[in-house]
Amino acid sequence: MADGSRSANRSVSELVKDDRRFSVVSFFAGCGGLDLGFLGGFDYLGRSYSRTRFNVLAAYDADPQAVDTYARNIGAHIALADLANAELASMPKADVLLGGFPCQEFSQCGPRRGLNSERGQLYRAMVDYAEHHAPALIVGENVAGLLYRDSGRALKTIQLDFERIGYRSHVWEVRAEEFGVPQARHRVFLIFVRNDIPDSCLGELQPTTQISSRMALSDLLKPGRSTIANQAQYFRAAKAGNGHGQGDEKTPADGPAYTVRANSRSRVQFHYSRPRRLTVRECARLQTFPDNFIFPFAATANMRLIGNAVPPVLGHVVATHIQEFLLGQVSLMDGGGQCDGSESCSNQESI
Repeated sequence: MADGSRSANRSVSELVKDDRRFSVVSFFAGCGGLDLGFLGGFDYLGRSYSRTRFNVLAAYDADPQAVDTYARNIGAHIALADLANAELASMPKADVLLGGFPCQEFSQCGPRRGLNSERGQLYRAMVDYAEHHAPALIVGENVAGLLYRDSGRALKTIQLDFERIGYRSHVWEVRAEEFGVPQARHRVFLIFVRNDIPDSCLGELQPTTQISSRMALSDLLKPGRSTIANQAQYFRAAKAGNGHGQGDEKTPADGPAYTVRANSRSRVQFHYSRPRRLTVRECARLQTFPDNFIFPFAATANMRLIGNAVPPVLGHVVATHIQEFLLGQVSLMDGGGQCDGSESCSNQESI
């Protein structure tokens, strides 16, 4: 890590001010699923997800429609930016950097070129920000295929790039359906902790609850009768004439739905009990967006935004775990206890 950045680091005891809030910068923010989860303060299926101690100072994305949607629903602190060529010095310094860096090169449904492409190298923007601003902790999110691309060499390269600038890495392989997301979604979170911060208490996520498609969707009215935004948007494409193509399946009613895809175009799965494909709102529900989160574009663009997002409920699970870890570090520095390397520190504050 560069000496100039290192000298400007906040020490562990300085990570939070008196109000104990953590500053965040978000890369590849998309329409804001991960950021909404880190902020909290939203409702989903009758449950309130509490406001966290994170404060997003700035968010960046290269997609104008994503930026527009984020600004409408979360806040005007997002900017349109090509992060491969952005001026990092002008960005705010934060305690935490978030980044769902582009996943298409690691997905089974994508071109699968791994790091051997311009898009596959975009994670480097997060490395460059970390080298310049030295956040305490970095959260990267991607498809689980990253774990296996090039026999694990792609992941190892990313880990080594962060290790070179002074970070240790943790890998969380997550099945979203075990964390309150009514959808089968296999993902990986890469957590990088700055070397001067003890990380033996970080632990891993523990499953919370499971929700079926029926539980998530049963109260939504027929598209023509609903007043909920985006419920009238759905594709009328018939099933493929030959074979059983992806997207022509019927959504399981009593288990998690199929993965909501960004590239589904008109081939969104069928409703579990109605003779039509799922609506845009129903897909947003499966991605755990609250009903007051509005997608303002045509169906295809909205599905791309929804499918590319991190489910906010999953984001909130990650955020509260990271929050407890950071609060625990501050408490340790204040003499509040000892961390024995177990799953959580006994001195950590409850959220």
